[in-house]
Amino acid sequence: DDVARIRAIPAVGRAIALYRLDMNAEAFREWVHGLRAVDDRGLLAASEVALQAGLADRAIGAAERTASLHDFGRRYPTHHREPLAAASRQWGVDEALLFGIIRQESRFNAAIRSRAGAMGLMQLMPATARWVAKQIPVQPYRPAMLTQPEVNVAMGTYYFHRVLADLGDPVLATAGYNAGPGRAKRWRDAAPLEGAIYAESIPFDETRDYVKKVMANTWFYTHRLTGRAPSLRALMGTVPGRDANG
Repeated sequence: DDVARIRAIPAVGRAIALYRLDMNAEAFREWVHGLRAVDDRGLLAASEVALQAGLADRAIGAAERTASLHDFGRRYPTHHREPLAAASRQWGVDEALLFGIIRQESRFNAAIRSRAGAMGLMQLMPATARWVAKQIPVQPYRPAMLTQPEVNVAMGTYYFHRVLADLGDPVLATAGYNAGPGRAKRWRDAAPLEGAIYAESIPFDETRDYVKKVMANTWFYTHRLTGRAPSLRALMGTVPGRDANG
């Protein structure tokens, strides 16, 4: 049994124990060491081991490493589908795009916290979260609530909905979610641009990479959720120029 084979690797067992102690850097090193010579079947088994241990990000990472035997359901999981679908309906944001954002932001690790202080599935910054909590509202609001998937998804989707309403385009809104709406607006060309060209023109390396990855994720999730496979060009559409709305 492949799962039993992976569980028997000492470094994998140490990694899972270290993750449970929140010793993430040490755990990551053990995980990588344990899987360094594992074949595709072993990597997919490692994905299952990670998932059973509640390590959604490691499950995706293991599945991504396969060379010829692929499981795209493991690479693009739909964890927390119920609260995400509810938030998608409530705020009118494409569900596949929300999954694409979450996969890029946190890889479905609900407890993750960035060095800058962003928290949870949609990596909300503390000041943004306080503002959103007043708008929805979430009462009484406490920052620790951002590790709760249903709360984080509701708040993050509301914030993205507001950015999308302001910018009027999903590619622009994705850039704005990462770098701030003001920057996304300034990066527009005078004339309309294909979404892919706009993405390539973003001057911040992090945001340029972020937008491309989120939109690629969105393509996979669109196919997974609906069975449709629009071209990535069609999915990214046309970003309006500065003359469109100032």
